Amino acid sequence: MKNSYTRKLVVACVATLAFISLQNNTVEAVTENQVVKEKNLLELGQQYGLTIDDNKDLNRHDDGIYIEEMLQNPDKMQAVVIQPSNPKIEVTVKEPEDPAVSISSQEKDLFARLVEAEAKGEPKEGKVAVATVVLNRVDSPHFPNTVTGVIKEVVGNTYAFSPVQNGEINKPASEEAKLAVEEALTRKDRLNDSIYFYNPEIATDNWIRTREVVKTIGDHVFAK
Repeated sequence: MKNSYTRKLVVACVATLAFISLQNNTVEAVTENQVVKEKNLLELGQQYGLTIDDNKDLNRHDDGIYIEEMLQNPDKMQAVVIQPSNPKIEVTVKEPEDPAVSISSQEKDLFARLVEAEAKGEPKEGKVAVATVVLNRVDSPHFPNTVTGVIKEVVGNTYAFSPVQNGEINKPASEEAKLAVEEALTRKDRLNDSIYFYNPEIATDNWIRTREVVKTIGDHVFAK
């Protein structure tokens, strides 16, 4: 019979010991690792031609084999794989949030084009805020009760939003503007019910400056 020193010269096969069931009575915790006890080593030996002493000697453990370490079998040119008896794998999948406000794809496109025209060059937070003002107006009894109605509202002899008046709204929306609309539709932040926004550097309406300021984002002031 070949002695253990001769065996060690033969190419060792490697197997991964993983996912040993916590319910298995032959598993115990050693610091932060788990080990396969001698009962398991005996079963492995019977299956793969190794004695308990061979396993201890070859794998340098007195009481067992640590999980995720290599089990060497010098006489078998094959991998020794121990399957878990009851593996528990938990996978957390984050579900996409459903919008609090549901609108048609056509209306959503119009909405995104307005946001793009009004907040082009602004950070995404600013784009979300502009979209939030539109939705706050929909909720307000002082404005039309649909997104399209708010966007196309006429005040006096002109449209409420200048991009509708000058045709900028007809240009396609950027991906960021579309994402801003989607985020605003979840209604997580209502921006303290702001229903106005303006650029103080170019605004000519003195009345708008009398409104209570809620927040400033980029070049826009948001008010109620």
